[in-house]
Amino acid sequence: MIRTTLRLALLGDSLAYGAGAAGPGDALGPRLAAALTHAGYDVDLSVLAVPGAVSRDLAAQVRRAAALDVDLSVVVVGANDLARLVPPAQAAAALASALAGLREAGTDVVVVPAPDMSTVPWVPPALRPLVQVASRQLQRAQAAVARANGAMVAAVSDAVSAAFGTDPALFSADRFHPSSAGYAHIAQALVPHVVAAAHARRDGAAA
Repeated sequence: MIRTTLRLALLGDSLAYGAGAAGPGDALGPRLAAALTHAGYDVDLSVLAVPGAVSRDLAAQVRRAAALDVDLSVVVVGANDLARLVPPAQAAAALASALAGLREAGTDVVVVPAPDMSTVPWVPPALRPLVQVASRQLQRAQAAVARANGAMVAAVSDAVSAAFGTDPALFSADRFHPSSAGYAHIAQALVPHVVAAAHARRDGAAA
């Protein structure tokens, strides 16, 4: 098998960073890198995500990715925008600007829209319907700007939130971030999208 070198970067917030995982290898980045290695790539992983980041904070991460000449970026953002009540249009506009910068630098992108925050244990049951509506509004806005900027959308929220809503073990001790088991579940949902994006880039370069 001829192996292809792939410079992979994870941008975004604590979910992309891996907060809550028991060990570094349990975080999202290493799990995706392992799947890409299994798919035939020599992966150079950079985790540029910053815990607590909102969409407007992506700009600094994009500059770092451009300096690293990243081939494929996975952008996971939106949870903190929801928690801090950032208007969906404002968050989506910041994401659009970041995606334009990545694409201008020659980077392919997979966007993972915001999670359904209504499954977070500390959200009061009475507020969960409203939080779910807000989550879906942001998800739709993010997906629209992602497609408009040539990014692939990994719409995994429904599958992931269904599991997180029924299995408390998928949350870490802080009852906000995923546990190692939670990251394993998220990675399983994302792997097909990320591998497909890597294949598309490789095949496009070979054409």
